[in-house]
Amino acid sequence: MAKKIVITSGKGGVGKTTVTVNLGYALAGMGQRVVLVDVDFGLNNLDVTMGLENKVVYDISDVLNGRCRVSQALVQDRHNRNLYILPSDNLQVASQVSGQNLKLLTEALASTFDYILFDCPAGIDIGFHRAVACADEALVVTTPNLTSLRDADKVVSILRSYKMDKIGLVVNRARGDLMMGDKMMMPEDVESILQIKLVGVLPEEDVVFLSCGNALPSSTDSKKAYKFLAQNVHKGSGKIFNVVRKYSGFLGSIRRSIKGSV
Repeated sequence: MAKKIVITSGKGGVGKTTVTVNLGYALAGMGQRVVLVDVDFGLNNLDVTMGLENKVVYDISDVLNGRCRVSQALVQDRHNRNLYILPSDNLQVASQVSGQNLKLLTEALASTFDYILFDCPAGIDIGFHRAVACADEALVVTTPNLTSLRDADKVVSILRSYKMDKIGLVVNRARGDLMMGDKMMMPEDVESILQIKLVGVLPEEDVVFLSCGNALPSSTDSKKAYKFLAQNVHKGSGKIFNVVRKYSGFLGSIRRSIKGSV
């Protein structure tokens, strides 16, 4: 039976969809069968982020309205045969989608996949509750700044009321140079504030933005960071990418100076 994980955040713009996609790539690269379900009705962009928009024939509303089988709506990734997406529809159908119907669809997928990752709408309105109700676990994505943390804290409080099996913290867009210069919060401080277990720290790198539709290059810090995140999700390995290590010491101070002047 599949692990059902909702990837959520308190506010938009923290990279939630990007985290969903790259975590999916990392888990699929470990041999797991993974489906990414876009439940962000109206602002759906999971297919675009993966470069699969031209392959979409049916979407989640077609499945829920009986116009096709769930297997017909699934779109396989171009690079990894273990990775699929179930694309979403526009805002017009959002009000017609019930949590119960979404749960039934989830159960249909659960017998075929090892992981179901829900790309959840930002905020805490009905779309958030609809997605969370289908999941057993949650990953809360935040950036290390106070505005993002305030919204994330609200989301964590609501998630606890759902009595989920696990709630994990992912700190995204972390910059080691700013952390070493006391200009950005350390991941451990974010974990202490939100009081949920840190399972991933993801560095801010241009390659993440530029890799739209492709897996991250193997030589990048982001690739390693997502590998650690996937291992934590799958095995609970406890490995966290160290974003400050290369900015420590004498050579690290030089790197900080160079990065700060760019």
